[in-house]
Amino acid sequence: MKLVTKEKNACRYDLVSLGEVMLRFDPGNDRIRTASSFRVWEGGGEYNVARGLKSCFGQETAIVTALVDNEIGKLVLHRIRAGGVDPSLIKWVADDGIGAIARNGLYFWESGFGARGPSGSSDRSHTAVSQLVPGDIDWDRLFGELGVRWFHTGGIFAGLSAGTPDVIEEAMRTARKYGTIVSYDLNFRSSLWKERGGKEAADHLNSRLLDQVDVLFGVENLDRPPQGLETPLFRDAILRMIERHPGLKAVASTMRYVRSATVNDWSGLLWADGKFHEGMKLENLAILDRVGGGDGFAAGLIYGFLESLPLASVIQYAVVHGALTMTTPGDNSMAGLAEVEQFIENQNQGISR
Repeated sequence: MKLVTKEKNACRYDLVSLGEVMLRFDPGNDRIRTASSFRVWEGGGEYNVARGLKSCFGQETAIVTALVDNEIGKLVLHRIRAGGVDPSLIKWVADDGIGAIARNGLYFWESGFGARGPSGSSDRSHTAVSQLVPGDIDWDRLFGELGVRWFHTGGIFAGLSAGTPDVIEEAMRTARKYGTIVSYDLNFRSSLWKERGGKEAADHLNSRLLDQVDVLFGVENLDRPPQGLETPLFRDAILRMIERHPGLKAVASTMRYVRSATVNDWSGLLWADGKFHEGMKLENLAILDRVGGGDGFAAGLIYGFLESLPLASVIQYAVVHGALTMTTPGDNSMAGLAEVEQFIENQNQGISR
């Protein structure tokens, strides 16, 4: 089944994401446990895709989320605006003064170095967005009146609470009713599922949601941890996913081999139109901050589909944008489109045919 997107001039947005936007506290070269100062970023798996599509690729994007209306929420809003993502779809929740009822999410992340791997600590329980329920968002107005070409969400938002999967399902069904492409990232965070049945419960939920999905990011249940950029391993996992969910029109996955916290091998694989398309392999890629690499990959791939590029090019935009996202600090891409295209051109010149 070929992926066909709605016409750009018929839609207010190229992409809308549904998910949590948190504040990330970054100690730089220090450790979280010893830091005396932090740099603050905004980030979130689903949001990062909208941010990358806007900041790098110039697409019109928005975020559906919820924030508490206090100074922390306003800081998140300021950061979203700075990234160019439309914040007009945010649901604002009254501040109770101490965060007893609803609060804004925070997380602390150190990128690691060499043999010391990256690590993080989240503070995101009872956030405003985790309390969204069906009916809170006017999806018919968004998809039917304003118009959206692509809708993106994922497993992080699905894992926030018992109610967020119902919000996802409501949004997906409405999006599909109006011809909007739906994508979903399998992103699994063990911390979110620790008290809710773990990986088995997450897989069961994903199976329920994937019947509404056109494009899937990530693959589950590899037979063994990859020891390199083993394409056959990922191909088999993708084929198993397609067999279980035959309605999928495209499945894409990053391929990463971690040599150290600061050096990875990196590539990607796309299945679409019944064929596999492999991205360039970047060995010994220097990593400054790995957070958001997969989201950058997703943003590049979605851009390729929105622009109706050849599938061989679509996967290259995904791989390169994901790689460049990991060369700058913070969750979000600081790359430009010309930079991505120059990287692709320079790499292609070195390929023997």
